[in-house]
Amino acid sequence: MFFDATTQAAGGGLSQYLSLLVFPVLLIIMYFFMIRPQRKQEKEAAAMRDSLSVGDEVTTIGGIIGRVINVKDDTFVLETTRDRTRIRFERTAIKRIDRKYDAPETVAEEAPAEEKESK
Repeated sequence: MFFDATTQAAGGGLSQYLSLLVFPVLLIIMYFFMIRPQRKQEKEAAAMRDSLSVGDEVTTIGGIIGRVINVKDDTFVLETTRDRTRIRFERTAIKRIDRKYDAPETVAEEAPAEEKESK
């Protein structure tokens, strides 16, 4: 009888420790499966918004597609349709950048200068 009471007391203590351990383990699992991926996604979206430049073609969260005409601190102006309708949006309204504007590189005409030096 005495042996049964000590065994139950030891088993009860172990189950208390296990029940205290379950909560932190669940928090860690929740962090790695929910919070961490969401923060990563938010960072990627912020980087995309920061890379916005004039000439980019974007789609807004409302489904409006157009070309960026002007970029300011927290807003940008989008030009849509052939009628050149311009609408001002907040940067947070960007869903995705469809096509980045590649500025044409200015190439200096150095060929004639090289020909003069070689002659």
